Amino acid sequence: MNDWIHRFGGYDPGDERRREALCTVGNGYVATRGAWAGAVAGEHHYPGTYLAGYYNRLADQVNDHMVENESLVNLPDWLPLTAAIDDGDWLTPDNCEVLEHDQELDLLRGVLTRRFRLRDPHGREILGVERRFVSMAEAHLAGQTLAVTVVNWEGRLRLGTAVNGTVRNAGVERYRKLSGRHLTDVSATVADGNLTVTATTSQSRHRVAVGTRTIAAHNGSPVAGWISRTSASAEVLIPVGLGDVVTAEKVAAIYGSRDPGISEPLLATRTALANAPGFDQLREAHVLAWSHLWRQFSLDLEEPFDGTLAAVRLNVFHLLQSVSSHSADTDAGVPARGLHGEAYRGHIFWDELFIFPVLTLRRPALTRALLLYRYRRLPAARQAARQAGYPGAMYPWQSGSDGREESQRLHLNPLSGRWSEDATFRQRHVGLAIAYTMWQYFELTGDLAFLGDYGAEVIVEVARFFAGLAEYDQGRDRYVIRGVVGPDEFHTGYPDQPAAGIDNNAYTNVMAAWLFGVAAKALNRLPSWQRTELGESIGLRPEELSHWDELTRRMYVPFHDGVISQFEGYERLTELDWQNYRARYGDIRRLDRILEAEGRDVTAYQVSKQADVLMLLYLLPRRELRGLMERLGYPLTAETIRATVEYYLARTCHGSSLSAVVHAWGLAMLDPDQALGFLEQALHSDAGDPSRTGTTAEGIHLAAMAGSVDLIQRCFTGLSTTNDVLRFEPHWPGKLGTLRMILRYRGHRLTAEVSTDGVTLSVDPDRGAPITVRCFGRTRQLKAGESATWSRRSTPAVSG
Repeated sequence: MNDWIHRFGGYDPGDERRREALCTVGNGYVATRGAWAGAVAGEHHYPGTYLAGYYNRLADQVNDHMVENESLVNLPDWLPLTAAIDDGDWLTPDNCEVLEHDQELDLLRGVLTRRFRLRDPHGREILGVERRFVSMAEAHLAGQTLAVTVVNWEGRLRLGTAVNGTVRNAGVERYRKLSGRHLTDVSATVADGNLTVTATTSQSRHRVAVGTRTIAAHNGSPVAGWISRTSASAEVLIPVGLGDVVTAEKVAAIYGSRDPGISEPLLATRTALANAPGFDQLREAHVLAWSHLWRQFSLDLEEPFDGTLAAVRLNVFHLLQSVSSHSADTDAGVPARGLHGEAYRGHIFWDELFIFPVLTLRRPALTRALLLYRYRRLPAARQAARQAGYPGAMYPWQSGSDGREESQRLHLNPLSGRWSEDATFRQRHVGLAIAYTMWQYFELTGDLAFLGDYGAEVIVEVARFFAGLAEYDQGRDRYVIRGVVGPDEFHTGYPDQPAAGIDNNAYTNVMAAWLFGVAAKALNRLPSWQRTELGESIGLRPEELSHWDELTRRMYVPFHDGVISQFEGYERLTELDWQNYRARYGDIRRLDRILEAEGRDVTAYQVSKQADVLMLLYLLPRRELRGLMERLGYPLTAETIRATVEYYLARTCHGSSLSAVVHAWGLAMLDPDQALGFLEQALHSDAGDPSRTGTTAEGIHLAAMAGSVDLIQRCFTGLSTTNDVLRFEPHWPGKLGTLRMILRYRGHRLTAEVSTDGVTLSVDPDRGAPITVRCFGRTRQLKAGESATWSRRSTPAVSG
């Protein structure tokens, strides 16, 4: 088995859309789904090309409500490169007999190869090989080749190339009744033999240009005589005989008006096509760029259980296609479904919480650039808080172009066909995730300039919002937070008010208490002059800091029967007959839709879509969580943690791909075998059994992909960074073999090896201050060029 090749054998129309998502090629700036070159959107295919940050807003009338949706826009399709026999239709798997069909995604080189053998209705056969990539070296360029071999006939082969500008957003079935035509002023031109389509988004007025340059050869000799059939397509007719080979090479250039350093998109596209090298030279630079990425993101497992390493590499590959150094100037954030499809309309949620740990430990500068997406939308978050009557900054659950709340207010249940109110916008905990990622970036990098210029301001303003959200409950002599929605998402309220939010979500309250402490730490880490200037500029008062300190001791956390309650009153909800529902429906991951179709409401039941309370175990090392809870006056024992994990594991339907990640984290020290089971689910959440991969056809689940890698790099190794100490507390499963990975920490490049025997850490021999490392309760300082080994029973051995 080659762990660097992801292969799909045969042609399966029912699975093609999922395969297209998983065979997407991209570079963090632009990505193109792995559709058949020349396919049109339909039941089995959905070609899509997406530029990071290119959104557009459309409005619809739904049940007497005017609904606005902002979507990541599907752009003109540069892929069409097709063949036909004489005057027949373009040959595709849908109008021919498919004799052979195979797709290989080369993860090492970032190249997608499709091999096929088709027989038309007259019995004439062709062999074909198509290759494509989106350049990781040149952000605006892509390459494609097609080689067609004549098998058993003589005549004329027609070769066609095009840029299809007649596209719309129609990749998600439940959105199709709503508007999807985002492009206007679509114009096609032919200049110097190149095809170019320009278009403008209807509301946001972003201009884009997609251009291609195509050359062809017959048995190695150049072919001339291209004829423009329309202003956006051309074809050439070639007499052929048995065994002849016709090849085409296509280079695409894509620019948009948001791009820095250009005059305007059409001129930039034409210039890029004029100067671009040929396919082979372009691919050579692309492969080199990928080789550099794989060195930085090296994570190897010696003798893991079957499929683990291949899944890790596939997931890292798609992460790096969604966010790379080319993302740094896009101001686009991290879309939850990557650049692979239109699910969630390309919005940004809290997924960076699961993604940044993988990036920051290898490309900290990239994380820094991506965090600025949140900083630039701080004014919008402040305005949202003011409009809601709170201080500070209230970030939206779903974000797009400008930082306003993009969550839909009506939800369509495809099982019942009914629209219902959607209150998931009440997930205020997204602000906690943003503040957490800002602080974690600082902990890993020590980047005081970032903290002073950007991070501390965001952290403080989010803390001010949650301090304003917290109300004093005189009866409890504690502070409470009411009317929110936790990570579970199912419980948007109580049965009598299902959209009004719930009270005292444990995750929200505990992480708010954590944030109040971190906000004070962030201010204290700044130089005194900068702390003073920040305080003056945002009007921060000394009594606010005193109140934060009080909140770190007086936030209310609900418990029942020896477990942390997901929210106040959770235990009084009705227990679900899980056995009955599994027997009746099989797949019960979307119990909310199943119950609504039955005329019931999920808010009435002890049912969780995904981990909620257990998110605390994901974000906070046990020692930190215990210290936080003890300060609040809630001693947290190992028995309470175990009981809490088991309680919610029995009541979670895992309707989110993230659920497996968080449950594996919670179980890692309690039940390693069960944790490995959840790791396997997370690793294959998109590329596993098609019957279990949900909506992958509409876009990958980027946080689950990154989160599965993070389980290996941080969860099982016990890697964390707090108080300027790099810590390892491994509970490493023997079934994973030996881990070897490259990390970046405080300006150093490190190599870590982890096994059941212990941990070895080596620091590259470059300049930099010594780092403090703690493992198995033993602390060492390591200088550049030194290494140390911690075994489970001995003191660390240091070499240099």
